[in-house]
Amino acid sequence: MAIIPTLRDGRTTVRPIRLRDARALERELLDNRGWLREWEATNPRGPMSFDTRASIRALQTNARSGQGLPFIVEVDGELAGQLNVSGIAYGSTSSASTGYWISERFAGAGATPTAVALTTDYCFQQLGLHRMEICIRPENAKSLRVVEKLGFRYEGLRRRFIHINGDWRDHFCFALVAEEMRDTVLGRWKSGRVPAEAAHIPDADREAALRPFPAW
Repeated sequence: MAIIPTLRDGRTTVRPIRLRDARALERELLDNRGWLREWEATNPRGPMSFDTRASIRALQTNARSGQGLPFIVEVDGELAGQLNVSGIAYGSTSSASTGYWISERFAGAGATPTAVALTTDYCFQQLGLHRMEICIRPENAKSLRVVEKLGFRYEGLRRRFIHINGDWRDHFCFALVAEEMRDTVLGRWKSGRVPAEAAHIPDADREAALRPFPAW
């Protein structure tokens, strides 16, 4: 089991999720339904239940098995969103994926890139992971700005990758590997040394994502 740390920079804190967060988290999710619905994972077999406590327990169980790090994101001490490091694998892959959401009222405050940078640095430096991945829907311009700011490298288009908002959706895949980082992710961003073209998406992939998935 990986230790779930509390990490801070400026106004932003990422800390372990707790069962007592359930009420505040549920309120934040309900208040932001219009803001978040388009990007929410759904179940292709039917509706998903909205049980915040059960969701937190599942995340904590996954963390105890060493496969995830579930975080709450706070801005100025106030619950602002979630970030989950999932699919942690050691050995020959030593990799993980990151997913996140932020409340509309905190959008633009820098909390999301800060949280992603802090947790990615922790995974590289403390867990010894080699690769961190973020997959983003082509339509999600705000999330695409996060990987641009932090210099996650574009790796390709994944067709119909995750079931989101009622259908299978294409995603752009971005990643960093430890060898790319002479500095921390946070330090590189804050010092303005992020490679300008790292997250560049080729026009061919942007165009492919606009076309219906072919049926052969």
